[in-house]
Amino acid sequence: MAVMTYREALNRALDEELARDDRVLLMGEEVGEYDGAYKVSKGLLAKYGPNRVLDTPITELGFTGLGVGAAMAGLRPVVEWMTHNFALLALDQVVNEAAKMRYMSGGQFSVPIVFRGPNGPAEYLASQHSQALESYWAHVPGLKVVAPATPADAYGLLKSAIRDDDPVVMMEAEMMYGLKGEVPDGEFLVPIGKAEVRRPGTDITLITYSKPLWMVLEAAEELARQGFSAEVLDLRTLRPLDEEAIYASVSKTNRCVVVTESWPQASVASHVAWLVSRNCFDRLDAPVELVSGEDVPMPYNHALELAAQPNVPKVVAAARRVLYAEA
Repeated sequence: MAVMTYREALNRALDEELARDDRVLLMGEEVGEYDGAYKVSKGLLAKYGPNRVLDTPITELGFTGLGVGAAMAGLRPVVEWMTHNFALLALDQVVNEAAKMRYMSGGQFSVPIVFRGPNGPAEYLASQHSQALESYWAHVPGLKVVAPATPADAYGLLKSAIRDDDPVVMMEAEMMYGLKGEVPDGEFLVPIGKAEVRRPGTDITLITYSKPLWMVLEAAEELARQGFSAEVLDLRTLRPLDEEAIYASVSKTNRCVVVTESWPQASVASHVAWLVSRNCFDRLDAPVELVSGEDVPMPYNHALELAAQPNVPKVVAAARRVLYAEA
């Protein structure tokens, strides 16, 4: 089993899929000559040439639409946005074209395309470049949305996304490209729509995804030191949600906290909290808690930037409230 970074795992997945299927292509800003803004596409232009690895202008609406058209014509594009913050310019092509084409054509067209790039808070990037925007995409019927938290899942979910016959949006946490982890040798796929229990527990369920997983695992360790057994559930896929795994965990622990970097209103996490409250009502021993980013634009000041995000003490405090263990 190899140890590699998150970016290296993504690069390996892209390399293997480009080699496996000549319909696969990668396109986006600086993905070729510059090896990608985060070096995810390092070496791919030299290996596959400019017809398979395409540098595009700084026109998210334009090259996203080009990718959608290519998918409808039979190719399998991977569209890299330099950041999901910039992808807001391409909302129309994703929401009104890619997501709806199979439905509007009565199944005559499929759109096998992947939209991927960094998402979520980083450091010193302020209000316009430090947003967790996964809920925008997860709101839309016709899209699948994945948010891997480990190098192994980044590899396996990207390969599954490329092979999917419908559009998949991949959220890659901007601060995780250098994260190292074990990735099994040989090819493997991570199924879209399946959550993973990262830590078993009996007293409370902590549900999260993407970069906050590591914070939540740390919070679970602190809760263990305080005498509480926390189960940590990594959603991995945000649409479709693995509701079976969510309900199975909460039915065992009878308590739940959902953690996200996104804003609280109309978020994936608030939807999960509602699902648990509705469908596990008779099994809950306490109200569901939500730990999220603060409902403000991201500040530039570093102290305020940190204060606006979830952290281990916030997760532990929420868990203690649900456990009726407040000091």
